[in-house]
Amino acid sequence: MLSKNKLNHFRWRWGDRYDGWRVRKVDPVFRVIPYVLRTRMDAQNFFEEKVPIDHIEAFIKKHKEAIPDLSIMHVIMAATVRLFSQRPHLNRFVVWNKIFARNHINFSIAIKRSLTDNGEETLIKPYFQPEDTLSDVVRKTREVQLANQQEGVRNSSDTISRILGTLPDWLMRVVAWTMLWTDKVGILPRFINEASPWHCSVFLTNIGSIGIESIYHHLYEFGTCSNFVAMGKKTRFHSTTKEGELVVHKQIRLKFVLDERICDGYYFASSLRLMTKYLMNPEILLTPPANVVKDEGV
Repeated sequence: MLSKNKLNHFRWRWGDRYDGWRVRKVDPVFRVIPYVLRTRMDAQNFFEEKVPIDHIEAFIKKHKEAIPDLSIMHVIMAATVRLFSQRPHLNRFVVWNKIFARNHINFSIAIKRSLTDNGEETLIKPYFQPEDTLSDVVRKTREVQLANQQEGVRNSSDTISRILGTLPDWLMRVVAWTMLWTDKVGILPRFINEASPWHCSVFLTNIGSIGIESIYHHLYEFGTCSNFVAMGKKTRFHSTTKEGELVVHKQIRLKFVLDERICDGYYFASSLRLMTKYLMNPEILLTPPANVVKDEGV
């Protein structure tokens, strides 16, 4: 999976990983920060964005025949893919005090195989290209989801989890330490990287689909995920017109947890403004971007 979806921006050089290129041209401050903030838990930043969705729901209604299964989650995913195509620093990660530019775009998404308390949960990892449109995002996500959502189906993540779950405690500690160490030095077996939900551009959870509000979810020490996004349920808010009329609108809350070591605050803030632009004008996502920006730090 990983090799089929690589972004072929740069040739491999010594010090690169199979899942990312070493970022060598970086401000001295960011060269030092990963040695001071040594873990993602140290470097987490939290913020919330309230997204009006009346226009998005109207957009979905307009395009539901041309793009079957289109949902608000797909619009947010497509906006994120487009954002990464223009703001590549967001697709960086830090491992062993070094910054890397990921050579692919993928999401980890938790799904329920059945909506019951005892329903099986699994994780899917659709891959995307920076040129992908909203239609591409819906199609690729749906293909992976359909292949993994049936009860009784076992994907590689399920299989590895079940095998590890049978190990005695002492052996599990050895295996966990080995995986952490091999990931740090870039020699974690690829099949584990591909199966791992913690090796991704974005971890996305749509807990609004089960009727609860979004949460701030921590980043993980194992893996390479620098961005966690939680979608909450639809809520209503009120505003007044110039004439004093009360108007009811719908919105959802997106809560982000980000690794501040991958880029500076201004870059994050300007990226959020661009993300808002895509969400307020989802028609932009129907066509490919005019150009794809490469990470100039590689």
